[in-house]
Amino acid sequence: MRKLKIVFMGTPEFAVTTLDTINKSEHEVVGVITAPDRPAGRGRKLNESAVKQYAVANNLPILQPTNLKNETFLAELEALNANLQIVVAFRMLPKVVWQMPEYGTFNVHASLLPNYRGAAPINWAIINGEAKTGVTTFFIDDKIDTGEIILQNEITIDSDDTAGILHDKLMVLGASLALKTADLISMGKVNTTKQVFEGDMKSAYKIFKKTCKIDWDKPINEIYNHIRGLSPYPTANTTLINNDEIIFLKIYKVSIIKESHNYEIGKLLATKKELKIAVNSGFVILEEIQLPGKKRMAVAALLNGLKFSENAKVR
Repeated sequence: MRKLKIVFMGTPEFAVTTLDTINKSEHEVVGVITAPDRPAGRGRKLNESAVKQYAVANNLPILQPTNLKNETFLAELEALNANLQIVVAFRMLPKVVWQMPEYGTFNVHASLLPNYRGAAPINWAIINGEAKTGVTTFFIDDKIDTGEIILQNEITIDSDDTAGILHDKLMVLGASLALKTADLISMGKVNTTKQVFEGDMKSAYKIFKKTCKIDWDKPINEIYNHIRGLSPYPTANTTLINNDEIIFLKIYKVSIIKESHNYEIGKLLATKKELKIAVNSGFVILEEIQLPGKKRMAVAALLNGLKFSENAKVR
């Protein structure tokens, strides 16, 4: 069994669970690469990534390059003398970086590759109504998420899973798979499979502002999946028209009822206990929303303070 000296690369909370798992294993984490601190909030205070916070708390060496091809950074990276690099939710690496360690660089990706290559695999799996997804480890090459697959682990997507719930499930699953992959590498027992790109491959391109707008003319199941696939971030939204008032509304949680009706699509129906929207073949019942300048709230709290006209609708 070969001793692994690992450089870990990642930035968000999703990566921390894997870093913690590797750090607590028999393998040695010799350095952590993460994004530079960035100003955030009204006071523009520098915000440290979740990975950096973990590395600081556990006394792990940290590098925060702005340019991954910078000669000073490359010299510092080489000086860590790692023989393996693990990447989770970081950015695309130049060849000079991913080829540096003796045993290569592998990535943990939150989908069953080759489907859902790209930045938002968790969101798109739910938006597209998939019944299953998973995590994949693969050796990085010169393109995005195209390298040879090492291991995969599959998971069922429950009908009420949101992107946030699935994120947490895959975060734990990915950490376990990363450790199994590192163990195989240390034992010299890795067998890889080339990705085959054919047929109707599904991608996981970045979520844009226009992606978050709800199209109420779509089938009811597609609307439901769209909302839960963007919850809690970046959040599906719509425009509520109530008399002369136009309100931008973020929608976090809904349920659906399938039944025939004669209401116009987008019509808002309010009672003292319920707020629902007429769509094709049924109603979308709003459960958790957010108004401009307010916190996320249960719809029951909104109904106590906001009156809706007979002509209220969303668009």
